[in-house]
Amino acid sequence: MAVAEWPDLSAGTADAIWRLIDMAPRKTWLIVNSRSGSNSEAALVALERSLAEYGMPAEKTIAFPAEELPNRTVLQDADVNRLIVFTGDGTLNAVIEAVAGWSGEVLVLPGGTMNLLSARLHGADTEYDTILERIANGAFRPIRPKMACCSAGRAHAGVLVGPGTAWAEVREAMRDFDVAGLAQGAGEALAETTGGSRVRLIEPAIGHDDGYPLIELTPSHRGMQVDGYRIENAGEFLQQSWALLRRSFRDGPHERLGLLDRLVIENCAGEPVEVLIDGEPATLETRAEFTVEDCPVDLLATAHGF
Repeated sequence: MAVAEWPDLSAGTADAIWRLIDMAPRKTWLIVNSRSGSNSEAALVALERSLAEYGMPAEKTIAFPAEELPNRTVLQDADVNRLIVFTGDGTLNAVIEAVAGWSGEVLVLPGGTMNLLSARLHGADTEYDTILERIANGAFRPIRPKMACCSAGRAHAGVLVGPGTAWAEVREAMRDFDVAGLAQGAGEALAETTGGSRVRLIEPAIGHDDGYPLIELTPSHRGMQVDGYRIENAGEFLQQSWALLRRSFRDGPHERLGLLDRLVIENCAGEPVEVLIDGEPATLETRAEFTVEDCPVDLLATAHGF
């Protein structure tokens, strides 16, 4: 008896078959964080309703940080193949690091304040209902976007380098309605930003030699976009401080320094380099190297990103 052979499929037919496979039901878990910008109780109820409407209800919801994040082994043992994350960029960073090497897929939804990673994957200011509709229609692709990396970790949204990062604690006080902490933190951040040791690029040696209070590294498929933020007068200081408090760093006065795959930043006074990695603080050596690497897990993208 002759051995049966697969028919000769056209490229269009093959694409259609793989599209149907991509649209097959997934076993899904959901991760939320009550401290993230959009994670109100009402928002979570609305999200769960939308997930059900678009045919992707979560079998389990994990409320971080009260509950531990799942790792690759936990997800594999539970036969989970899609993880939906509705949090801010800092928690997203922790989730992606926890599941690094997993064979499943992560769907990022805008559940925080800035939602920079969501913007990379789905377009700026795209609501989660629009994202879920695209996913339900099969209008997505798994990708592994570039990250900005240093010895303290990997950033999927961006890295902030320098004394200007002191404003992060002020933002936390604002979020917690901590009036005393806000007043104290603002005073300390003011002193640190205006009088603290600046940071500068030394490999390559570009930008102002006397450095910047803040350098921002934004990863993309083209490399790391490098922007330097300077404060030359009182008006610029007020503008930059307000931008930092709103997490709208790009609204402050700045200059484009480059689009690079590797760079070294040093503290001008020989002190440790302070950074925020996707909003989370860390301290590096006096000279810190930054490179780009691929994300260690598949993320679902529904737009061209940046």
